[in-house]
Amino acid sequence: MADAAPPPPSPGFELPLLLFAGFRSLVDRLHQDLAAHGHPDVRPAYGFALQAIGRDGASASELGRRLGVSKQAAGKTVEKLEGLGYVERAADPGDGRRKLVRLTPRGVDVLVGSAEGFDRLRAEWVRALGAERVAALEADLRAMAPGNAFRLDAEGWFAG
Repeated sequence: MADAAPPPPSPGFELPLLLFAGFRSLVDRLHQDLAAHGHPDVRPAYGFALQAIGRDGASASELGRRLGVSKQAAGKTVEKLEGLGYVERAADPGDGRRKLVRLTPRGVDVLVGSAEGFDRLRAEWVRALGAERVAALEADLRAMAPGNAFRLDAEGWFAG
């Protein structure tokens, strides 16, 4: 019996679509989990913003730069997050003329929940694909991604 012929190569456009589909499936599942745990209003863009604010806080200008959006767009995101109770504005202890956006305990909670949720989702991939395949996939993506792959400006990149 002859060996089966290898499958024909996939068209090049499939690779980014498959990568995006994997990303999207993980993010959608995470947000279902977050909604079930008290965070129904969190959107993917908010996650990027909360990460960009970080534990030390950020001004609206800094947030805009980190996200790759205008100061005005960053300000609108801050208003939404503030209204949902994830951030607060406070005087900057180093510069009284400036306001800092800081995470509230609710904002920290959603980031902790996100990290735990992504760990659970990765474990599901390991159960489905095997630890070696998932580790190899991660290693391959690290090898192909530029050194600054973990940028937070996805919202600005998609919109711009």
